[in-house]
Amino acid sequence: MFQENEFAVVEQIRDEKAEKMVEFIRSLKAIEDAIEPYAEQKRELRKDFKEQGWLTGDEISLTVKAYRMMKNDIDMDELVETYNSIRRLTRG
Repeated sequence: MFQENEFAVVEQIRDEKAEKMVEFIRSLKAIEDAIEPYAEQKRELRKDFKEQGWLTGDEISLTVKAYRMMKNDIDMDELVETYNSIRRLTRG
């Protein structure tokens, strides 16, 4: 079994870990609170484009996906090849 000092070390490690978890949560909350106004702006932007009839929800979604792919420099040929491979495998 654990000796008294070994138990104290284990408890200290647990306490330090719990403190780091609380610190992480506080930092995460601060970031999420700071981001929220921008998230609201994104929701309003989508809503405005839908209400004006400029884009549908699906068109907005596809536009955002295309933007993210461009931003991440996705190879379109490789993506299509992978998509087709998965499609063939899942359709039998």
